[in-house]
Parts: sequence; C-alpha cells; structure tokens
Amino acid sequence: MLEFINSPKDLKKLDIDSLPQVCQEIRDKIINIVEKNGGHLSANLGVVELIVALYYVFDFPKDKLIFDVGHQSYTHKILTERKELFDTLRKEGGLSGFPNIFESVYDSYTSGHAGSSVSAGLGYCEARDALGQDYYVICLVGDGALVNGVTLEALVNSEEKPEKFLVILNDNGMSISKNTSGLYKTISRLSRQKSYSKTMKKANNKIGKNWFGKQLKAFKSFIKRMLSPLASLELVGLRYVGVYDGNNVKQTVKILKDIKETQRINLLHLATTKGKGNLDAERNSEKYHGIGKHFISSINSFSQEFGKTLTEFAEQDKRFRVITAGMRDGTGLTDFSNEYPDRFIDVGIAEEHALTMSAGIALGGVKPYFVVYSTFLQRCYDQISIDICLQKLPVCICIDRAGLVGSDGQTHQGIFDLSYLNHIPNLTILSPKDPIEFRDMLNFSYTYNSPLAIRYNNGVSQNFLDHKPFDLSWEKVINNAKADFTILAVGHRMNKLALEIQEKSSKKINIINARVVKPLDTKLLGEINTPIITLEENVLNGGFGSAVQNYLLENNSNLSVKSFGVKQEFISHATVDSQLLQSGLYAENIIKVMELYEKK
Repeated sequence: MLEFINSPKDLKKLDIDSLPQVCQEIRDKIINIVEKNGGHLSANLGVVELIVALYYVFDFPKDKLIFDVGHQSYTHKILTERKELFDTLRKEGGLSGFPNIFESVYDSYTSGHAGSSVSAGLGYCEARDALGQDYYVICLVGDGALVNGVTLEALVNSEEKPEKFLVILNDNGMSISKNTSGLYKTISRLSRQKSYSKTMKKANNKIGKNWFGKQLKAFKSFIKRMLSPLASLELVGLRYVGVYDGNNVKQTVKILKDIKETQRINLLHLATTKGKGNLDAERNSEKYHGIGKHFISSINSFSQEFGKTLTEFAEQDKRFRVITAGMRDGTGLTDFSNEYPDRFIDVGIAEEHALTMSAGIALGGVKPYFVVYSTFLQRCYDQISIDICLQKLPVCICIDRAGLVGSDGQTHQGIFDLSYLNHIPNLTILSPKDPIEFRDMLNFSYTYNSPLAIRYNNGVSQNFLDHKPFDLSWEKVINNAKADFTILAVGHRMNKLALEIQEKSSKKINIINARVVKPLDTKLLGEINTPIITLEENVLNGGFGSAVQNYLLENNSNLSVKSFGVKQEFISHATVDSQLLQSGLYAENIIKVMELYEKK
C-alpha cells in the first residue's frame, strides 16, 4: 500500500481501516534502511502510528509540525514526497537524519537538539496571528525533552496559550507514569469532544461568573489535577488530556480529530513503545537509539576508556561523582552506572543544571566529572564561565564527540568547543592523542584543583607511539634539529594526520603533540625555529591555531604560522573521512601548501 503514497494527499484518500497496514509497511521500510545506513531506530519505530495519524488529520505543510530533537522524523520524511530518496538517509548528498528547512517545505524547523520545539511553536503562532493567517502549530516532544529547561520556560511563560496550538507529549520512556484511572480517562475523553466544548462555552457565557459556575469548573479542574500530575499544567494555560495509546493509529486519529474540531485541548499525552516492531530495539531501546550499519553498535574508544578508568577510580575512592545528561550509554558509563549507582547521576536533557550542580558538588568537597557530547556542551557557556571558572572550581568536563561526527550531520558536529572555551579564564583544556594518554589525563585530573576540560573524538582510536608521563606540557613526537617545518597537532586524528604528512613529504618535519591546548606550552613554543603548521579538528576562528598566532604576534616573533582546521560552516552529514577532505585536513593538501610556502 505504501507504494501508492507519494504525498500526504494520497494518505488522506485511504480508509481509516487501511492505516495499520500502512504503518507496518513504513515500519518495515525504516528497519530496512537503518539496517543498511545506520541511524536512529528505536525512537522512529515508536512514533510511526502517531505520525501517520497526524498526517491523516492535519493539513501539512500549511499546518506546521515541529519536532523536538528531530531524530524521530523518519516516518514524516517518508510521507512527505521523500519516500524514493529515503535510501539516501544520512548518506553524503542524501537526506538528513533530522528535519531541515532547506530540504523540504514540510520541515517547519531545523532541529537536532532537545528543547526548541515549544518555543519555536509559540513563535510561529505569534507570527501567524500577527499576519492574520490560519493554521495549526503542532509540537512533538518526548518525555525526556519535556523536562529540558527551555521547554519548561516556554510552557510556563504565560497563563494563556494561543489557539490552534498543540503540544503532543510522546511518552516512550515512562518517565511519567501511565495513568490507569478510569475516572480520569472519562474526564479526558469528555474534555476533547466537540459537545463538551460547546457546553463549556455556554457555561462561561451564562453561569461562568456566578458562584455555581465557578464551583463547577473548579471541581472539574480539581478532579483532573488529583488524578494526573500533568493536568496541573492548566494553571499555565495548557489544557491537558491523556494518557492514550499512541501506537493505536485508529484511536489516535479519532483523538486528533476531536482536538482539531474543538480547538480546546493543547497538550495531548500519548504513550508509545520505543522500538516497536523490532524485538531487539524494544528490549534494549537505549542501544538501538542510534545504531550503526547492520545494527552493530559503533565503537568509541575514548568513551570506553572513560568508563573503564572511572570504574577503577571507584574501586579505590568514593569521593567523586559522575554526571551525564541523558547520555549514559553513549559516553561509556553503562557498566559504571550499574556497578556504582550511588556515584552516578543522570540529570536527563538538562546540561546547564548538570554543570551548576557540578559546581555545588565541588564546593561541597567532592570531585565532579561531567561527561557530555561537544554539541550539547554548547548550551552551557554561562555555567562554565560563571558557575565554574569564575569560582575556580575543580570540575572536570569530559567532552565526548569533539570534532567531526559523521552521519549525524550539521546539528551534532563538535567543532566549536575550542573556540568558545579558549577565552574563558582559569580553564585548562586538554586533548589526548590516544586512549592511553586519555587515561593519564584522567589520573592527572583527579587531583587537579582547577577547572579542566578534556576533549576527544568518537570512533575507533588506536594507541600509537611511545608514551611519556603526562604533565601540562606538549610532547615531542618527532624531533629533528634540522627540520624544515614543525607541526603542532591537537587530538588523535590530527596526530595521525601529522605522521602521515611526515611519511609522505620529502621535507624534514618535526611533530609536536599539542595535548595541552590551553595554556600554550610557551617554553616549547619559544624553542621552535621553523615555519609552523597547526592542525585541529575545530573551526579556525578562536581555536588552537588562532591562539598560537596571537601569542607569537604579541611576542614579536617572526615565525610563520599556517593553521588548518574545519571549514567555517555547518558541516553536512557524510563520513568523517569525507568531512576531513572537505576541510582540507588531508596529507596531500597540507604537503602542497608547504611546497608553495617554500617557493615563496
């Protein structure tokens, strides 16, 4: 049946009894393509019926559907004239794994991080009403993203919410308990019906201002608040109904039609099964949240080393805590959290809270380790600068997925952290060349009594070269007194690249592992007497190369510096190797630049 659906109009032509089959075919297609390409599986399988029901009832793209995070948008892409392109998902030049306003008119908002949908939706409503337009705005929010700080700010910002504005809470983690009360469900069902809407309007007009009318409405509100904690959101203008089975497509269509007709309800709570239709994904939804090709979990060497080292710490000392923001598995903390749950804190999608909490933990005399993906650390600039660095607190921030991340694309690249961390006072920044050096840095961090950030990339990272005891200095990897150039390399991939350049070039090259990004090793920098090449997996503006150039300029050095880094743009989804090539971070390009330099 799916072969005949090329647009939302085709879906609307079907009888409602055909929708379960459509859902099954979409689910099969998602499983097939993710098995080939990798991607976000469990979340997408859970919302198939919900997305199909939305497209059956509403009129997109006139109506606006805004995804929170957007990793659950695969069904949406299949139904919106991209079905034939779906096998290009997450491939270079193909469909993005997230909504993108430049990809389709059906994508109302480019998303990738949690917390944006409700604020963006309210903004759409403001513009719609200002221009006298008429359309529905629907925000799809997961139970994890609901407690994000930005979402909560948007929800409680005003006592009234605009008309034709609907927040759908996709509860697939049961972080909000399922309500089984028959009385509550009866009230919920009544509240979304057209007859109820008309009755309430009449009551407001005729008895709303007298004692009986006020008591009647207060009693109804009291019952709902007593039977569902979320119903108290009516106090901030959110008229709530739920909990319903979001994987029952026919029932969900009926509920959405009721809501569309009455225009009263603006918070719908649906329970869905994450990973539905794939037993492995249902049983282990965290593992299958983001999965590689052939459903094989990606190997992230630094993440594994982090979890392993912190577990060893825990065997010797209880005076530390590990904090993450909804990224337990991805940051290598599964075993640690199982073995030492009393020392592990997962705050959910609330990175700012995690860092300020870390500041409090440090002030209380316990060592905090906050581990976070680079792209999500971007939320936390104020907490890093004021809560931690201003107070000179010994918080260790472990920045996972720093650098290029591949198929997750524009919203997830970790290419900005050096630029916004470099200028913050009191902060030391490290970047290990391999997992063994990372272990040494973690050991160093345990007694380091100042703010510290350690950044490292994803993927397989093998140990290489000899290892010297770690201290706050750079490491001479290749040292030749008669060198033509000196390469300063930051991190694993750039150190590997430096060795490749040295091997392929006819020039004599010194290589320095610039493992301490901040402060610069000015002693070793002062000993260099050749032109300098800097390599970093970060945008150039404000990064490591900029810091080296500024230092030499301030100290009247005549040394020439050529810096290589990631393109100053949002990098689209592709393989990491392809993204490195796009930015000129490959041996042949850098050797060519060196040869041109000598000709000058």
